[in-house]
Amino acid sequence: MTKVECIIRPGKLEAVKKAISRYGIYGMTVTQVMGCGLQQGHTEVYRGTEYSINLLPKIKIEMVVKDRDVDNIVRVVCAAAKTGEIGDGKIFTHKIDNAIRIRTGESGEAAI
Repeated sequence: MTKVECIIRPGKLEAVKKAISRYGIYGMTVTQVMGCGLQQGHTEVYRGTEYSINLLPKIKIEMVVKDRDVDNIVRVVCAAAKTGEIGDGKIFTHKIDNAIRIRTGESGEAAI
């Protein structure tokens, strides 16, 4: 099993959710986060004072998927989230040793 973490633009959440569900993945955790990378934020002026906003709102999607699905999920998310501009986001993958469904006690791939 592999955990896929996607950091994307907030405006791309619905497109990514639709693309992932068309692939057959429905279980995910979505969190509103703040971050910066190459985009490095921007400056704003409020009441005549300039402020540097270097943490921008992003969305973090986390899912645990079967190893055989990882490449396709990454491809699907990239296609749905891409605008071609700096700030589109990143995808991280992590190996997962085990998963346990609390309700039934199932473990491993059966729990996802």
